[in-house]
Amino acid sequence: MLYIFLQQSPLGGILPFLLVVAVMYFFFLRPQMKKQKEERAFAETVKKGDRVVTNSGIHGKINEVGDTFVVLEVDNGRLKVEKSALSKEFSAQYLPKEEKK
Repeated sequence: MLYIFLQQSPLGGILPFLLVVAVMYFFFLRPQMKKQKEERAFAETVKKGDRVVTNSGIHGKINEVGDTFVVLEVDNGRLKVEKSALSKEFSAQYLPKEEKK
């Protein structure tokens, strides 16, 4: 009879593992997915004349917008870059400031 009370629960071994997975999801994966979603939304809303910065640090003004690329006017030339190379974080200095309510 005492043996029944001393047996370990079947969930006892897997519960800490599930807890670690849940913590990793909420602290690492979820914020990263949110940031990627914001970056994609930013890349889709750029238009001709916007000043942007790429992930590699190239500053330029958008001259042409395609489906998956933009043409940046840089100094005396133009560069064709993928929209995914645009950085919302680095381009924030050129974005209009949001008003706080």
